[in-house]
Amino acid sequence: MSNKRRKFDKEFKQKAVEMVTRDGLSQTEVSRRLGLGDGIVGKWVVAAKGNGADAFPGKGKLKPEDEEIRRLEKLVRDQQLEIEFLKKTSSYFASLKK
Repeated sequence: MSNKRRKFDKEFKQKAVEMVTRDGLSQTEVSRRLGLGDGIVGKWVVAAKGNGADAFPGKGKLKPEDEEIRRLEKLVRDQQLEIEFLKKTSSYFASLKK
């Protein structure tokens, strides 16, 4: 028996959340109707309430703020490498003057 994890796209998750928030169905009822495990719809509802339109960015995609953090972290790493390079180069040229 395969224990393969099912994947759901953004639209599916949003429709499940709407069934709870707009239609007034319980999370358990929505889970049963959609053939989902216990608790998954609840997690989606919490994510939708906390992140709004950015709740389900998709595979490999980040929320805009996480993408900005990733970009800034890369910028810091690059600048640290440049600083190290400049330190080594200035040290080398300073040793040539002696």
